[in-house]
Order: sequence, then C-alpha cells, then structure tokens
Amino acid sequence: QVQLVESGGGLVQAGGSLRLSCAASGRTFSGIAMGWFRQAPGKEREFVAAINWRGYITYYADSVKGRFTISRDNAKNTVYLQMNSLKPEDTAVYYCAARDVATIATAQGAFGSWGQGTQVTVSS
Repeated sequence: QVQLVESGGGLVQAGGSLRLSCAASGRTFSGIAMGWFRQAPGKEREFVAAINWRGYITYYADSVKGRFTISRDNAKNTVYLQMNSLKPEDTAVYYCAARDVATIATAQGAFGSWGQGTQVTVSS
C-alpha cells in the first residue's frame, strides 16, 4: 500500500481557485494510477478525476470537466488537483486515492489506498 497525505484545502469565494496536493510514500509512485474523490455533507463519496501512471490519460466527472485539472509529478511523488471557477456545490471533503496498478479507473473500489481528506469550502 501507499500512504497519502492531502493538503491545500480551505475556504474560497465562488469563482475562485484552489490547488490540492497529495504526497505519496511507501511504494513506487510512478507505477500507479491516482484519483481524486469528494464527499459533500449528507452525500455519498463521488469520483472527481483520475490520472494514469504516466499522466497522459485523464478522466473527469462531468460536474468538474473544464474547471478542474488533475496532474502529477512522479519525481516529487505528488498528484495535484487544480480547481478553478469554484462553485458552492464543490464544497466537500476531497480525498486522494491510489490504485495498485498503472491503468486509470474511476470506481472507488478500484482504489486500494486513501488519504485522510482535506476540506474545501466555497462560499457564495
């Protein structure tokens, strides 16, 4: 398994931007696919974005497409989520997740390692 630590969450006004980071340790980061999920109060955790091991294949939830960008720096063992044009409905705890393989996926069950989450709050 890989250990994941998220950072970069906070309070931002609608229309603003935040960049989340997820630092990984414990195994070879460059060989695994990564993803971001979020859970809003009273709702189930949902997929946000995912990236394959080399960073050239990405998937996004329709709700964030065109506003969020997932990227990774394998030299730094870090995956990022750049969030622009934030909306109040983006308010949630954001979780970083890692697969055990290199291929990209979007289902929660495909990810074996999870971070503790970072709170993002968007005010209107």
